[in-house]
Amino acid sequence: MKFLDQAKIYVRSGDGGDGVIAFRREKYIEFGGPDGGDGGRGGDIIFRAVPGLNTLIDFRYTQHFKARKGGNGAGSNRTGAAAANVTINVPVGTQIFDEDRETLLADLDAEGKEVLLCRGGDGGLGNTHFKSSTNRAPRRADKGWPGEERWVWLRLKLIADIGLVGLPNAGKSTLLSVASRARPKIADYPFTTLHPQLGVVRLNNTEEFVIADIPGLIEGASEGAGLGDRFLGHVERCATLLHLIDGTESQIVKHWRLIRKELDAYDPELAAKPEIIVLNKCDSLTPTQRSAKKRALAKASGAEVMMLSGATQEGLPELLRLLQDRVTAAKRDRQG
Repeated sequence: MKFLDQAKIYVRSGDGGDGVIAFRREKYIEFGGPDGGDGGRGGDIIFRAVPGLNTLIDFRYTQHFKARKGGNGAGSNRTGAAAANVTINVPVGTQIFDEDRETLLADLDAEGKEVLLCRGGDGGLGNTHFKSSTNRAPRRADKGWPGEERWVWLRLKLIADIGLVGLPNAGKSTLLSVASRARPKIADYPFTTLHPQLGVVRLNNTEEFVIADIPGLIEGASEGAGLGDRFLGHVERCATLLHLIDGTESQIVKHWRLIRKELDAYDPELAAKPEIIVLNKCDSLTPTQRSAKKRALAKASGAEVMMLSGATQEGLPELLRLLQDRVTAAKRDRQG
């Protein structure tokens, strides 16, 4: 399935039904009077976050959503039928923006969350409502109120606990494949990952968390270089960033600073999230190289550096345990 995280769609709620002019005319009833019913309410446009979806690809082919008009009223004070609502299912984590792409209308960040975006029009009044002591036979009925319409942008930000960041070819896809059942494309050239991937890591029957892998960043990503920083939104909701660095490169400190610079340029709040630094591909390093690179990176970052080999899974159990502890602590803080 093709990944799509942005889509522009048109939505319109239904118009209200019209009220009617009608009079009661029955044999042997001398004073019938007006009995025109009201129009029915138009259908609403509702967005709902549902599980099982992780792309907006459905909106590539269907871009117009319209609710039906309410039914017209009828004689004998009969109200027109209300039109059915149109419910649009979107992935959990979808944000709805106005046409200017800046005004946030709704953020569906939880399963089952709903938002009524366009309210259907009210039905018009029948002539029964306009009778009075001076107007015993009103010949007035109102049209139904029009529904609302607008163009909106849908933007998906995947819901994950851990966000994988790093340069291309740092081994992010390999880590995702060995830590979870995800099967991302893995190759020995840069930008193998062209769109975000999700993987569920299950340590035991009661502990699990979700990792999001995004395409690698390069210098100038905030200015559009490479694939740019358009996918960084998918790690904004993560509790912790897992910064993966290729240990076989000679300038690991420079690469760490480069990614930190791009994160800060995109959003200082994202750059301020807790970070776990991991030196990957350590199976290709000698013991001397390991200690030297780990020491240099720890000195530059001021944080602990973990060693990992995605190929041999060395250091993987310790890393996953640390990530699970971070995720559990973050959830506890949000609840308490």
